[in-house]
Amino acid sequence: MAVKIRLQRHGKKNFAFFHIVVADTRAPRDGRYIEQIGSYNPNTNPATIVLNSERALAWLNVGAEPTLTARRILSYEGVMLKKHLQGGVAKGALTQEQADAKYTAWMNQRDSKINAKKEGLTKDAAAKAKAATEAEAKVNQERAEAIAKKKAEAEEAARAAAEAAAAEAAEAPAEAVEA
Repeated sequence: MAVKIRLQRHGKKNFAFFHIVVADTRAPRDGRYIEQIGSYNPNTNPATIVLNSERALAWLNVGAEPTLTARRILSYEGVMLKKHLQGGVAKGALTQEQADAKYTAWMNQRDSKINAKKEGLTKDAAAKAKAATEAEAKVNQERAEAIAKKKAEAEEAARAAAEAAAAEAAEAPAEAVEA
């Protein structure tokens, strides 16, 4: 029986998430599986991966073949590196301590990249929010200036009309006296 490590689709239309499963190659994509070893949610940024790496490594060691996407996920989580390092230990090219040190160094580097990406996303979101607030404040200031200008023009027109009415009222009695 050929065994694959592959993804099983779940979720709504246009909002899928996946279970990482070990299944017989003849089973349907979302059908029967042997063991569920994790989940993958590509909808978050960065993508959320929950994986039982010990079980994944055990299945790889007994001959399970990952699909291309599953291989990328296993590589991202360090399972493929761990398998590679175990092969080196088995051949005598490395000691177990050296392999563990290499794996730990790789994991620390990967974690720092992930944290840097998360911080970058947070900073970008904060910068966008600040820019939107500044743009809104600028628009509000322009509106306030336009309203003040309109009000000043209306007061000027009212004052001019009042002066014209006063001048006309002053001329009207003078004409009445002359007649």
